[in-house]
Amino acid sequence: MRASIYRNFLKILYPATTTKTSNSRIRNIMSESDQSIGFDTPRLVTKKILAKLQHEGDGAVVRRGIGRSEQKFLDPFLMLDDFSVSPPAGFPDHPHRGFETVTYMMQGGITHQDFAGHKGTIHTGDVQVKDFRRGNESGQHFRFSSSLFRLILSFFFLFSFTVQWMTAGRGIIHSEMPAGEGAQTGLQLWINLSSKDKMIEPKYQELLSDDIKRAEKDGAEVRIIAGESMGVQSPVYTRTPTMYLDFTLKPRAQVHQNIPESWNGFVYIIEGEGVFGKTNSSPSTAHHVLVLGPGDGLSAWNRSSKPLRFVLIAGQPINEPVVQYGPFVMNTEAEIDQTIEDYNYSKNGFEMARFWRSQ
Repeated sequence: MRASIYRNFLKILYPATTTKTSNSRIRNIMSESDQSIGFDTPRLVTKKILAKLQHEGDGAVVRRGIGRSEQKFLDPFLMLDDFSVSPPAGFPDHPHRGFETVTYMMQGGITHQDFAGHKGTIHTGDVQVKDFRRGNESGQHFRFSSSLFRLILSFFFLFSFTVQWMTAGRGIIHSEMPAGEGAQTGLQLWINLSSKDKMIEPKYQELLSDDIKRAEKDGAEVRIIAGESMGVQSPVYTRTPTMYLDFTLKPRAQVHQNIPESWNGFVYIIEGEGVFGKTNSSPSTAHHVLVLGPGDGLSAWNRSSKPLRFVLIAGQPINEPVVQYGPFVMNTEAEIDQTIEDYNYSKNGFEMARFWRSQ
């Protein structure tokens, strides 16, 4: 009965839905007739999706590009939200299991807390790379009170960072709330985990802005969240092999980025307009997702008088069944039912759910 009630509640909150990278090559556009791309099979845009505004969480607004009716999944990617949240709105206490989330701040900050004592604020400013793992189930727990344990963890884990790469694994409960006045904006990407990794212990990688690798050439700049571009490699470990690149192209610049041929990929345009795939394609504008077809690389041109900013995201397909029920992503309906039971009865990864509330 309790599982049924919780299932109905989740239907309201969340709509139900059933390595390394090669170097990039950058060139400035010398003439409109320069059609030399350098890929054996250039990736072309196969679908264009406008990320429309919708309400999520408690008063937050998102533009959802992946995870909507036009594009439910793009293996291994489950969701991409371009979010904007202002106090008192936010994303209060909620669970996850079976996948990873990547939060990338564009403006302002989001304060994250979880039920194991991890706390930090994701800003557009500083960053530090660090991992966090929950105590295992074999009895290797600290022998002092949980309140003191949480106090010590809060002291050590209260940092500011720009990118949070969270592996929810077997289970996490956390909150994500605005850290300042006005609109706090960013991107959140959900990446699926393979069946063998869905029940691993939770883990965090948190990047300070100054430590995010950057490269620039001929009017094209890239921030390398994951993967490699222009010969520069991100330090982030991705359990599901993933590329996450944030490009800014000055007017009249172009970029050519290699992508492993077996990977799926897409572009999300943050600002400006650009031409993607081939030189005679129609320009695409901000807030569009461009799903890419097969090939070994993507070309993009900025022919406008203003900067073009976009993220290129690609990953190795998992090729397994996906059963998603809101914040839970497993391989079968039976696993979803078990997850709901685990959450309701605070077991199998959700032991601290019974007592924890975010501050």
